[in-house]
Amino acid sequence: MKIYTKTGDRGETSLLGGQRVSKDALRIEAYGTVDELNSVLGIARAHKPTAEVDQILGLVQSDLFVLGADLAASGEKRSALAQPIGNEHIARLEATIDSLDTKLPPLTTFIIPGGSPLAAQLHLARTICRRAERLVVRLSKTEPVDSSCTIYLNRLSDMLFVIARYANKVDGVREIPWVSSAKS
Repeated sequence: MKIYTKTGDRGETSLLGGQRVSKDALRIEAYGTVDELNSVLGIARAHKPTAEVDQILGLVQSDLFVLGADLAASGEKRSALAQPIGNEHIARLEATIDSLDTKLPPLTTFIIPGGSPLAAQLHLARTICRRAERLVVRLSKTEPVDSSCTIYLNRLSDMLFVIARYANKVDGVREIPWVSSAKS
């Protein structure tokens, strides 16, 4: 099978189900951003996280393929997906957040994104996740989108924040608190 098909040379692509749409359509932008997030998580995993974090990120990467397919599916094709993102995926993210959060000092202020290379990459992933969430919310105002997609992305960004903090703790890197430059 050839990697190139030449079917997109005129600025269109196919959704799952065969419907042709412009490559700059909001639906394409939404699932393209989910794909970008998945790639950035791959870079984060290349930083050799703990086995626990690597396993969590691996599951998320698999989920993001499902979520991307969900967003790429038009109409009745969505129901043909084997296991769309749902409550069990969201519950897994919440359980991970709760578990890792117990291993961290409580937040008393905002923190500056960064720290170890892994934590910095996870903070970048978190911001891409938030962008994906905004695009999916915007898409849902004009086209059918299962609400689980938005909820999953919302929880995922929270989880990525917690994992970034956890990565800094494991690597012995101190978090940098944000200090307002405004004087009272």
